[in-house]
Amino acid sequence: MFRILPKEDKYFDMFNRLASYMAECALLLQKVFSDFDNRAAYADKIKEVEHECDVITHDIVKKLNQTFITPIDREDIHALASGLDDIVDAIEYTAKRVILYRVDGPTDHARRMSDVLVRIVTSLENAVRSLENNGEQVLKECVTIHGLENEGDTFHHEAIDELFANETNPITLLKMKELYAKMERTIDKCEDVSNILEAIVLKNA
Repeated sequence: MFRILPKEDKYFDMFNRLASYMAECALLLQKVFSDFDNRAAYADKIKEVEHECDVITHDIVKKLNQTFITPIDREDIHALASGLDDIVDAIEYTAKRVILYRVDGPTDHARRMSDVLVRIVTSLENAVRSLENNGEQVLKECVTIHGLENEGDTFHHEAIDELFANETNPITLLKMKELYAKMERTIDKCEDVSNILEAIVLKNA
């Protein structure tokens, strides 16, 4: 039957795809620091996935302009898509800077922060996948995400403290300070998206 006011139900599928790509990029960034000899290949792959995310985000915005009735508020759809895309952009930025800055090698701090990023992104992906049918699970994952963001803050503070205490090369100091800061902001962005998800669930409860 023809619908005068069609309802588009494919947004959740696109959110899930974005979340999957986001998780893939986090794992690839972890590889940048754990398999440093092949860092350029991982950075190139992250760039490819980042492009795919841009396409999906564009498709979501396009659908918003074509759909009369949406499963959740239009502004929430836009905020969630943009937030997930921002996380991928931030991961790609970090990987690119590792190459452009000719970082000498991975540090324990970078590894720890990338590990936190993988865990927080995994929880965020679970929350996104639960959004359509399981609001309780979304809220549970959001609690986990808040805890992981605090862990990321701790590792960032430790990294900066050691950097300024021990690094004598000012160029290396500046390079690593920016990388650590970008990783910390990426983790923060995950918490920002979890706040969007939490608001969506509570608004639609």
